Amino acid sequence: MTSITSLPTLPPRPEQGHKGLFGRVLVVGGSQGMIGAPVLAATAALRMGAGLVQIAVPRSILPTALSITPELIGLGLGTSTEKDELLAAADAADAIVVGPGMGQSREAKGRLARLVRLDKPMVLDADALNILSGMKRWPGFFRARAVLTPHPGEMKRLAKLLGEGDVTGDDQGRLRIATQAAKAFGQVIVLKGHRTVVTDGAAAYINNTGDSTLSKAGSGDVLSGLIGCLLGQGMSRLAAAIAGTFLHGRAGELAGRKLGKRSALAGDVIDALPEAIAEYGA
Repeated sequence: MTSITSLPTLPPRPEQGHKGLFGRVLVVGGSQGMIGAPVLAATAALRMGAGLVQIAVPRSILPTALSITPELIGLGLGTSTEKDELLAAADAADAIVVGPGMGQSREAKGRLARLVRLDKPMVLDADALNILSGMKRWPGFFRARAVLTPHPGEMKRLAKLLGEGDVTGDDQGRLRIATQAAKAFGQVIVLKGHRTVVTDGAAAYINNTGDSTLSKAGSGDVLSGLIGCLLGQGMSRLAAAIAGTFLHGRAGELAGRKLGKRSALAGDVIDALPEAIAEYGA
């Protein structure tokens, strides 16, 4: 196992660039009681520098979602033409984020199954992971080049696909299970928590940014959007996951310093990203 200690360089931002050069991201998720999750992911992708972000959520909540961040473009799900429209949006995207606030309805499961059949860079989070962990085995139709971002509870459920019933909480145990999952699934794993583990099964990075500011609903959605943006700008899965995790943690620290660790919200972490990116050197 190779230990990664240096941070990857962020994608270039040419002065003469236009939005078509900076990545198109599709965020698929949302449900009646979870409007904020996909909006946070999509807004984070925009703040990270994506040229265009489209949000695909049930049409009943789309106007509310777009009113939160009007810079997003929308796709309403739940219509008779949804399958064709969603696949067209996925085809146009440079990277896809699936899962924030999506729920585990029959419709959500169908959307996930259609999307992971695509040979696309993808971030799978939240209910996308829960749907996968409910399967008897890792799906053979899975073609996406994905980054999976489980928190410890989601990792414990995914571990059952590996025949593992226990996810040890110490650093070595977390590294072991994340590496095992990355090898078995053929995907990059971001095992969230204190000292988040990022691994593709051959190399691993242990993140050292972040604090209890991030221990609040919506923080994971922000991380998904950051990684999705960097994937859409052409970074490799491992590099995007490392850079996104580091910046997420650092933005959390900055937001906590400004507003207090108890009080900062996930949206405040998004607002702190410009300072974190400036420190990063890009």
